[in-house]
Amino acid sequence: MHYIKTIPFIVLFFICFSGLAQDNFDVLGESSFALNHKVSKDYSMNFAFRSRYFLHKDALQYTQQQVDVFHFSTFKLNFIHKLSFGVYYRNRDWFDTGSDELRFMQQFNYIKQRLGVRYGHRFRLEQRIFDNFTAFRQRYRFAVDFPLNGEKLDIGEAYFIGSTEALLSLSKKTTPLLDQRFTTQIGWQVSQSLKLQGGLEYRLESYNASTKSFLFVMTSAICKL
Repeated sequence: MHYIKTIPFIVLFFICFSGLAQDNFDVLGESSFALNHKVSKDYSMNFAFRSRYFLHKDALQYTQQQVDVFHFSTFKLNFIHKLSFGVYYRNRDWFDTGSDELRFMQQFNYIKQRLGVRYGHRFRLEQRIFDNFTAFRQRYRFAVDFPLNGEKLDIGEAYFIGSTEALLSLSKKTTPLLDQRFTTQIGWQVSQSLKLQGGLEYRLESYNASTKSFLFVMTSAICKL
């Protein structure tokens, strides 16, 4: 079992770090804080604040790019299916780094668990409203997560999350654009109500047109109310 769990970690770890071998990429940091609240058996809410900043762009530097706030309302359809609706606001105007954005999101999750490993499929539709145009994005993410010690996550123990996500953006302003993301993170169940996570995300953006690559250093705190 330990060997089986190690395989996706190694594969995704090296996929993320393959970005370091490229010269034409930027390194960014992304820090977030999320509040989750279960209102009832079948309904939960999520509120999050996120900050994104450049760590390397031509040279080592710190430059704030944006701040984001967003909300999701999630409805549990049954034990393995969930339906969510969200709204998202991105502010770049404060930092003179681009257009602000208002985003509406619809999401469907399918999660299955076997021998302590959870497998998740996420389908998401997004309507992204910028200053001068609107883009429609479709996303599919496959993710795995599991405790690093045994088959059950206990307080004080660590866990692994790995995922890959494909994105398709459509708008009248550009041709269809394809993105791909690979993410690996390690999390810690600090207490019953608090998780801390850190890891890397490697992004290939617009790889069917003019490829851009980014490496994200990700940190997050997730609090359950």
